[in-house]
Amino acid sequence: MSEKFTEWNEFEKELNITPEQEAEIQLEMDIIKATIEARKKLNISQRELSKMSGIKQPAIARIERFKRSPQIATVIKLLYPMGFTLRVVPLSK
Repeated sequence: MSEKFTEWNEFEKELNITPEQEAEIQLEMDIIKATIEARKKLNISQRELSKMSGIKQPAIARIERFKRSPQIATVIKLLYPMGFTLRVVPLSK
């Protein structure tokens, strides 16, 4: 099997991702990271968060490993019992 790309930037150019798509990917990653940080800051296990939120622990694990893109409703269900929510704010330039 031959390698078509030798460097990440070559592969990235081939993907042809728009700035909007890149921003969407980054936002999703940031939300997931913030959710993980909130859980860890409160010293809550995935199992405990599952009981609090009603989201099954394996689903939480897939979200935290970036294997599954959560819907907004799912993120809110995870955040709310920990005392957090989502907010729309202006983009900084």
